[in-house]
Amino acid sequence: MDQLLGAQQKLLPEMTALLQKRYRLLMTIQLSAGIGRRALGQIVQATERETRRESDILRAQGLIHVLANGMEITQEGNDVLHTLKVLVHELSGLGEMERQLEQTFKLAQVIIVPGDSEIESYAKSLIGQEAAKQLELLSQDQDTVAVTGGSTIAAITDHLSVHNKPKNLVFVAARGGIGENVELQANHIASAFALQASGTSRTLYLPDHLSEKAYKTMIKEPVIKEMMDLYDNTNIVIHGIGDAKEMARRRNSSQQELDTISQMQAVGEAFGYYFNEQGKAVHRIRTVGIQLKQLKQARHLLAVAGGASKASAILSYLKHAPRQTVLITDEGAAKNITQLMSN
Repeated sequence: MDQLLGAQQKLLPEMTALLQKRYRLLMTIQLSAGIGRRALGQIVQATERETRRESDILRAQGLIHVLANGMEITQEGNDVLHTLKVLVHELSGLGEMERQLEQTFKLAQVIIVPGDSEIESYAKSLIGQEAAKQLELLSQDQDTVAVTGGSTIAAITDHLSVHNKPKNLVFVAARGGIGENVELQANHIASAFALQASGTSRTLYLPDHLSEKAYKTMIKEPVIKEMMDLYDNTNIVIHGIGDAKEMARRRNSSQQELDTISQMQAVGEAFGYYFNEQGKAVHRIRTVGIQLKQLKQARHLLAVAGGASKASAILSYLKHAPRQTVLITDEGAAKNITQLMSN
């Protein structure tokens, strides 16, 4: 395939860009049923005239329907997306970046979806779609699955389903509440996953950030000990990776703690641990949630994060990520990560 692609790009270099553009348009319509031309153009960053011209071509080819409430993909359009997925992936250079990251950090797998989830909403949906596929592939009957919070993890929910028969998965909140939107907290997401996948859930209704006195008191409680036992026996962990300063802000951290994070030059955060550019944990908060040692014992880890601005945070985490990690990210983050690696 590499030789074929190389020959095609030399003979018809403009075809590659056009194919990628129309593929992205069709994919966006698939993920945003009922979308109008103006909204579509804003998402793919195309002019209204260009969007109209390209959507007319897609309609003429029978790949989309243009209805009163917007555009929808046809079955033939779905088939075309499925057929071209691998080709477009390679043309975009995403396959090469996946292999580079897998080899550099010795990860189980890297999956990069098109787009940048910070500016293109479909990219976050694609990350959720790929994470749901991985959970279906990797999970076994009665597995315990620990999940963290955040909008990217929440995006997985709509793509979970019971394909053959329920696997009786137990979804566990991997951390307490973090003071943000309730729908983005680990407790809510664990419950939503369980509902969507016909599993069960266990929640952790505690603040994510505890004082030393509160921490020492809470870890003695039977319900907390029970949760810690669940963490010890977790089979799969689905977690996000946060920007250090943003996560500290969400936790309403004290000025002293903010100063510490800044002085220690932390750039990334996961599970209450803050990491510097070298991947070293330079600060940790007291939290009743899954710990790094329990993380390393899990059979599979799905690290789910995207967006160009998250590149430094993701890179800092990858430098110490366990080998059973599957990274699912987007093009925006991946390009910045590879650029940072080359500096």
